[in-house]
Amino acid sequence: MTHYCLEKEIGELLLKNNLTLGLAESCTGGLIGNLITNVPGSSGYFIGGVIAYSNKMKIEMLGVSQKTLDMYGAVSEETAVEMAIGIRGAAIVDIGLAVTGIAGPEYGTEEKPVGTIYIVLSDGIETRCRRFCFEGTRLEIKAKTAENALLILKNYLMEKYRG
Repeated sequence: MTHYCLEKEIGELLLKNNLTLGLAESCTGGLIGNLITNVPGSSGYFIGGVIAYSNKMKIEMLGVSQKTLDMYGAVSEETAVEMAIGIRGAAIVDIGLAVTGIAGPEYGTEEKPVGTIYIVLSDGIETRCRRFCFEGTRLEIKAKTAENALLILKNYLMEKYRG
């Protein structure tokens, strides 16, 4: 399945169910938003996103707490959850999708090696988090992160709204 087909299917599911989407991206730098907006008519469901690359942006634009960042770090489930919840409030959307991680090639640790990624989806009722450890170049890790975020979103929509 090409990206375009995946994004088109996501768009159709969002439109059919009158749902809106907001993105909070860190390590992908806007790649997910770019892919979503490649679909004509995406303005009918995609409200917007925040590229919160720095901790300052995570705090000021998404409401991530300094305490969370100090305790768990920018690359953590806790931070990703706060990002997803934060974009729901900031963009006033039904679904918030957030990604944070280490795309490399530097700054990995034994506990969080390069390729560590957290993807979180929040709909106001439930919050789902997945942790990945991708291998590859920086660009490959970003692409894998974007693709998996879109797959998580598609699977959620099919599970919740197509059954």
